[in-house]
Amino acid sequence: MSNQFVIGLDYGSDSVRAVLVNAATGATVGSHVFWYPRWKQGLYCDPVKNQFRQHPLDHLEGLQTTITAVLKESRVDPKLVKAICVDTTGSSPMAVNEKGQSLAMTPEFAENPHAMMILWKDHTGIGEADEINEVARTWGGIDYTQFEGGIYSSEWFWAKILRTIRVDESIKNAAYSWMEHCDFITAQLIGCQNPLELKRSRCAAGHKAMWHESWGGLPSKEFLQLFDPYLAALRDRLYEETYTSDAVAGNLSQDWAEVLGLSTSVVVSVGTFDAHAGAVGAEISKNTLMKVMGTSTCDIMVAEKAILGDKLIPGICGQVDGSVIPGTIGLEAGQSAFGDVLAWFKKLLLDPSIELIQKSSSISENEKASLIAELDDQLLVKLSDEALQIPVEESTIVALDWINGRRTPDANQALKGAIRNLNMGSDAARIFKSLVESICFGSKRIVDRFRQEGVQIDAVIGLGGVAKKSTLVMQTLADVLNMPIKVATSEQAPALGAAMYAAVSAGIYPNTQEAIQAMGSGFDKVYYPTPEHVEVYERLYQEYVSFGKFVEKG
Repeated sequence: MSNQFVIGLDYGSDSVRAVLVNAATGATVGSHVFWYPRWKQGLYCDPVKNQFRQHPLDHLEGLQTTITAVLKESRVDPKLVKAICVDTTGSSPMAVNEKGQSLAMTPEFAENPHAMMILWKDHTGIGEADEINEVARTWGGIDYTQFEGGIYSSEWFWAKILRTIRVDESIKNAAYSWMEHCDFITAQLIGCQNPLELKRSRCAAGHKAMWHESWGGLPSKEFLQLFDPYLAALRDRLYEETYTSDAVAGNLSQDWAEVLGLSTSVVVSVGTFDAHAGAVGAEISKNTLMKVMGTSTCDIMVAEKAILGDKLIPGICGQVDGSVIPGTIGLEAGQSAFGDVLAWFKKLLLDPSIELIQKSSSISENEKASLIAELDDQLLVKLSDEALQIPVEESTIVALDWINGRRTPDANQALKGAIRNLNMGSDAARIFKSLVESICFGSKRIVDRFRQEGVQIDAVIGLGGVAKKSTLVMQTLADVLNMPIKVATSEQAPALGAAMYAAVSAGIYPNTQEAIQAMGSGFDKVYYPTPEHVEVYERLYQEYVSFGKFVEKG
């Protein structure tokens, strides 16, 4: 086993990372990141309209660049690489033709935003999601939202497709099928040219496409017909069965084997979502809340079927058999914006300054570039340092973290962020501190919902960029939750989790639990609640809740 290696390919919102992992120990022997160039330029996006699209060329170029780089960096014999697993953001679907190729890869649609991958945080389908929810409750048949917490979101599969075909007839006419990002990349790797033959991700389908075994898979044609005949016809061009990510999707195609310098004997696992792979990479276990903390959050738990039974948790994103660890029920909640809240504030402060610097005639172009880079790198660090010096009992500003809507509990993507109690002393650090508190209060709302529904939470684990980098956020979160929070050691937990799935699909381990036990990297830090802060934050939390009710009613 010591001479066997696996690759985890982790597609985030801004970049893709490949890690080459020793299957015996879980040690990462090579890692490389590729930042999406078209996305970085803001192409195909309109933030004012909540439109966020990505060209699949960003993803395919990243696939080639990262995997070839880790093989070169590690100097591992490519013949020792046994399997690859892909995790991506979601729900991030794209329209494909009869050969399973993205419409954006064809000349006719190469610059059409509606042909691109519709990123998870695209909320252009708010009206369509509202319509799906209304019909699901009133049509007289099965409520297909019941395993999605009872509320379907504009972030998800059917709402995005419905919105797209309504605004672009050309996509409606050309789209033979649709694929989630994780399924598309997997199909590309194995050379699958028939969307009907691809093993689709259980994680993606169950959480976002209302797939469930109890009603035979996807929602019925009768239900889908109520929105558009296209959706009813599309059902036949999607899938019936779904598969967990320990299953084999196929083998690496000859074309990709030659491009990457690997063998066609390399196994490719069924794809998954990044948060679920991250939970596996951070060693998720029962009664543990796993917080994947990045631009947004996904809060993941696993529950034993015998204990959860027929219980449905209202207001969460979903509960799906096998979405995290096969044989258990995966529970997902989360926040539509977490790090994005802080990034928004950073941009708010930086953009005018950058514009003035660029127009300045007092300094050289090199000095301008250097100064802008320094501001970009140091602003949040400075704000965090200053916020840490502000006594918690001085926290009076209350903010809502809904600048990208609310994912859970009780999805409502039409909600907006808000701030109250500003005065002449409300400087940048104090407002920043209130925003940090707001994302932590949003996390507590999720914990409270789970506990109200009888889900036991004994431990909290944080992973992702925010968990690794921000002492301010993590200490505030520990104080707000009044619980210790362990931080996963791995800086690439989703990619490591994908590698664990790959090791199982390759037959190196018999199941996901054993892969976790052998390949996990443990925890490198624990944040403990500060007793004198807990009471203050409980009071502020109640203000956050009441403020939220006021804004939501208004």
